[in-house]
Amino acid sequence: MSVRLVVSINAAPGKGAELAAAFRTRCLDVMKEPGCEQFEVFQSVLNPDKLALLELWTDQAALDVHAGVNTTRAPLPAGLRGSGGSREDYDFKLHG
Repeated sequence: MSVRLVVSINAAPGKGAELAAAFRTRCLDVMKEPGCEQFEVFQSVLNPDKLALLELWTDQAALDVHAGVNTTRAPLPAGLRGSGGSREDYDFKLHG
């Protein structure tokens, strides 16, 4: 069963575009990981300092491998990320 993550990210004030650009580069790398079906960042048109990261993984095992890989990645540039944010995990099922 696929796993969908919806991650809300707050940029530091006025840094939304820079943080989105940093995530876009990260997205390209993560999309190459086995089991990654989607890893995209979106910037709010109403509040440019709010981002949404949508992830879709083929299964929990692929997500677990990704979590391990994340521990070896260089952090995003300092000063771009604000406080707060959230993550929600969903079982992804097609109905029909």
